[in-house]
Amino acid sequence: MKAEQVLAEASQALLRAGIVSHAAEAEILLSHCLKISRGELVTKLVMGQDLEIPTEFYELLEKRATRIPLQHLIGTAPFRSIDLVVGPGVFVPRPETEQVTQVAIDFLSLLPGEPTALDIGTGSGAIAISIAKETNAKVTAIELSESASGYVKQNIENLNAPVTLLVGDFMELAGSLGVFDLVISNPPYIPDGLVPHDVEVKDHDPALALYGGADGLDVIRDLVVVCRMLVRDGGLLVLEHADGQSDQVCQLLLENNWRSVQVHPDPTGRLRAVSATR
Repeated sequence: MKAEQVLAEASQALLRAGIVSHAAEAEILLSHCLKISRGELVTKLVMGQDLEIPTEFYELLEKRATRIPLQHLIGTAPFRSIDLVVGPGVFVPRPETEQVTQVAIDFLSLLPGEPTALDIGTGSGAIAISIAKETNAKVTAIELSESASGYVKQNIENLNAPVTLLVGDFMELAGSLGVFDLVISNPPYIPDGLVPHDVEVKDHDPALALYGGADGLDVIRDLVVVCRMLVRDGGLLVLEHADGQSDQVCQLLLENNWRSVQVHPDPTGRLRAVSATR
């Protein structure tokens, strides 16, 4: 069977499993198994080159049809300009967080010398490593989960990123951290009773990274208060949040005497982040 037909049938199998990006994911799985880029795969198909389909492709296809995350199957997730090692036990970074990270990068890029930045709840290290790679900032990252911290350490090493990782509860570590020019966090913000529809999220992302109490704002409340002692005067706090939480997060910041509170849309126009000045 020609590779084009194999991909077409694979795409249909993923579509039947309820996967929206079925055609793209079939190509990603095959290029991963062939150890070539997706672009190289498309070129070979256009040129009509014969491709031997590895057995691994069918095995991964079958697993993906059960809604195991694509990123777990190929072992990596793209984020901005980097590829991160991910898998069970760590939150898979999302495209909307790339835009939230841009808010931090834009702020840090205006500061002279080596500004300081703190990423609270770093997960795979996506935000912290991106900031370290794209600015002159000295970056510290905090992660509570031992499982997730293993991925962070691997990503820091693989990407040769100048990030200092602290493993523990930010509430307990806060008193010894000092102050930063910028603090950023993509905290858990899903209300406990609001179980995500996507199987990949519900069954495979760690609950610690998803749920934030009855209204989803428990961790954000702690951050708004504690970060008053972590952000220098004139420094910036950036918080990602769920769609629909923007007004509440803004109110929390204003009640705790943060200034210049701004909302930030994601690429689809939904308000998904708030920043505020100390």
